[in-house]
Amino acid sequence: MRPLLAALAAVVLTPGMSPTRTPIVIGHRGASGDRPEHTLESYRVAIEQGADFIEPDLVSTRDGVLVARHENEISGTTDVASRPEFASRRVTKAIDGSPVTGWFTEDFTLAEIKTLRARERLPQVRGTAYDGRFEVPTLREVLDLVKETKGRRIGVYPETKHPSYFDGIGLSLEEPLVKALGEAGLREREDPVFIQSFEVANLKDLSRRTRVRLVQLIDASGRPYDFTVRGDTRTYADLVTPAGLREIATYAQGIGVNKNLVRPRDAQDRLLPATSVVRDAHREGLLVHAWTFRAENFFLPAEFRTGAAPQERGDMAAEVRAFLAEGLDGFFTDHPGAGVAGRNAAKPSR
Repeated sequence: MRPLLAALAAVVLTPGMSPTRTPIVIGHRGASGDRPEHTLESYRVAIEQGADFIEPDLVSTRDGVLVARHENEISGTTDVASRPEFASRRVTKAIDGSPVTGWFTEDFTLAEIKTLRARERLPQVRGTAYDGRFEVPTLREVLDLVKETKGRRIGVYPETKHPSYFDGIGLSLEEPLVKALGEAGLREREDPVFIQSFEVANLKDLSRRTRVRLVQLIDASGRPYDFTVRGDTRTYADLVTPAGLREIATYAQGIGVNKNLVRPRDAQDRLLPATSVVRDAHREGLLVHAWTFRAENFFLPAEFRTGAAPQERGDMAAEVRAFLAEGLDGFFTDHPGAGVAGRNAAKPSR
């Protein structure tokens, strides 16, 4: 990206489109540390806690409706396994090349999905107090929630889940996603929306279908599944090389990286010095958003843990400050309130 375009990219980081480099706080599956993930209540709480963006992961129902679930297999986040009327729908499928057994959104109509109730995905860490209270929301319901929010403009950060798989069964995610965003008035580069994916081909396709910003997700290991399908031997590690980042900049405006690619951990689970990934990405004009910041000791680096119990909350705000010092443009968090506190207390990045 040329210097002028990189400068322009830097002024569209926040939903209000103000010319600032203030890092954005992204409610990861909503406020999933406080409410069952991917429910309207989780998104509402994230907004109340100050998140700039909320993140709906998207999968499809049998009748082609996009709903918010982290996976198309839903036994871990809904009560479907306890519903006798759906017992016969338990199957084993190959999802991204691996066998998965359970109940899948693509085998249910939206009307059937709406009879299910959400459950906490991490009950040992976060309890079950809110199990059974909330529905599975559609993408349109999430967009309506954002539109109805008063006082400030909230962005949306949808992820297409298993796009090659869904494309292969005739339930492509990209077309209904672009349509829904367009109907919500989210069509342009400056609009408060990012579309993210761990795959590459669907982002390249989206770059021809929409002007909204795209983000290439990059894990600390493995490879994009569409690379596996095509016989491309490159891995995620190749995508964060200077050459890989240069290619990403031809179809996306940012990268969403596993935070271990920014600050790895040592054998004692303490943070090591930063890598060059943020600097290298910025050199190509790419935004850098890192994932996922969680407040419980179970997830925190050793130096930010407090108390002895893994489910107790440590000093996530301090962890956020340590990462923002490396120049991140935003971050995903299960606990937006702590994320906002850490962001607001952080010194300007170098």
